[in-house]
Amino acid sequence: MDSHESCELHGSCVEPYPEPVRKGEALKMNTAVLAYLGDAVYEVYVRKYIVDTGAARANVMHRAAVRFVNAGAQAVVMKAMLDEEDGGVITDEDERVLVRRARNRKSATTPKNADPMDYKWATAFEALIGYYYMTEQTRKLEDTILFALNRIEGWAG
Repeated sequence: MDSHESCELHGSCVEPYPEPVRKGEALKMNTAVLAYLGDAVYEVYVRKYIVDTGAARANVMHRAAVRFVNAGAQAVVMKAMLDEEDGGVITDEDERVLVRRARNRKSATTPKNADPMDYKWATAFEALIGYYYMTEQTRKLEDTILFALNRIEGWAG
């Protein structure tokens, strides 16, 4: 079935899922866009992790998710990922540049319930997740999320 047959069948012409973005192109993307996408991707992985623990009530699952999806926790993770003495997992210089660019980006919004510096670090974390997702680096994406889940499980913040 070609794309025009699909349009006729479904009544709309939504293009097929796009090709992955090349690393070089993704590194040049607006970091707010990468963070926007990364936030959603990370949230899905966190929710799956919580569901896998056996939690079944919505309020329990929400409280559990908030432990992982907050600026303070994400800031701790991002800093650890860059700290070579602390098991730092980001060794690619292009990725380090992306993280710095995302962290240093001027934000149009002020965080309501987070320290502004933690918010910047969390944005950098989410941008990195978005970058891995856009470039279909599934292994790096999942290793990074696993690192984050393990780090936050052991964090007393």
